[in-house]
Amino acid sequence: MTRITAVETHVVHAGLRNWVFVKVVTDEPGLVGWGEATLEWKTRAVVGAVGDLSGLLIGRDALAIERLWQTMHRGQFFQGGAVTMSAISGIDQALWDIKARHLGVPCWQLLGGLVRDRVPMYDHLGGGDSSVVYGAADGKNFAEAALRSVAEGFTALKILAVPMGPALPGAAAVRRAAEVMGAVRDAVGPDVAIMVDLHGRTTAAGALMYGRALAEFDPWFFEEPCQPGNPEVLAEVARALPFPVATGERLISLQDFRDHLAAHACAVLQPDVCHVGGPTALRKIAAMAETWNVPLAPHNPLGPIATVVNQHLGFGTPNFLVQEVMRADVPWRDEVVQGSLPIVDGHVHPPTAPGWGLDIDERAAAAHPYKAEPLLELEGADGALLDW
Repeated sequence: MTRITAVETHVVHAGLRNWVFVKVVTDEPGLVGWGEATLEWKTRAVVGAVGDLSGLLIGRDALAIERLWQTMHRGQFFQGGAVTMSAISGIDQALWDIKARHLGVPCWQLLGGLVRDRVPMYDHLGGGDSSVVYGAADGKNFAEAALRSVAEGFTALKILAVPMGPALPGAAAVRRAAEVMGAVRDAVGPDVAIMVDLHGRTTAAGALMYGRALAEFDPWFFEEPCQPGNPEVLAEVARALPFPVATGERLISLQDFRDHLAAHACAVLQPDVCHVGGPTALRKIAAMAETWNVPLAPHNPLGPIATVVNQHLGFGTPNFLVQEVMRADVPWRDEVVQGSLPIVDGHVHPPTAPGWGLDIDERAAAAHPYKAEPLLELEGADGALLDW
């Protein structure tokens, strides 16, 4: 038996976010596993939750992944929630890493083996630079950034063309969003897939106003057009728009995903492997979605461990569609985590190294200690709070 001897957290400040890396140590010399449990604005809570869960793990068999997942999830009176499930996610990823390293195979082999030869990736404007991704929507700047992504080989990208605003946008806001989307479409041409992230900023009615204005520019899908939690409302939006709706980044439990699938609320699911309970849970979500013929485009604006975990899942998940990546959030990514897969012509190819294939430089990570994320309290013209 390969026993767990320690569960550690390593927090790396990366600008807008703190990456929460989880290291699980075993009694087999040199055998450790790494995962990521990043949850924006809840860093210290997640670190505490990992510590709480570690008592359930020390001395247990590190290779019994499903049993340990059940223990962490069902072994508590208060089950679930974003903080607890993010902590479980990081630990679960590390356990998959351990098992694959123990067996000497890449994780995608344990996830079912290859179902595709390469995994398609999509870019954010600026490669993930938060000042560009979340900056004010501007047609000229967005178009220039989109062209850079295309020049670097991407054939799919995401933009936040829709501004923060009141429950129902005014004509000027809708017109501005259409101008931004139109500028990007004109720049990249008709064949590049453009996803529009609404960030839950609108009501269902507001989403329809924006959707009708942007439809002529052929969005690949509308992401999170309204706040999560009400699949029936989202289903109304999905039925009314002439292009697909995607959601899932803020859904946590298996039941959340089941309810959205049953309501036919979306055409694309976007579970986050750092929030839903790791690969163990994401595979269950993918299997549910497969029964409804719904593909997955996993959410991933997070750190380099999360990115590689998602890529391995993409190699082994039949109903996987495309993978999100943030490449340029900080310039020292590769100093902290080595082994990230190179993106060539918008795709990554199967790695051969055991586990996730990553090496973490703990000294380099410690050079970027925890800092509180910037607090957001965004107000409209009338002083009322807005959804970010």
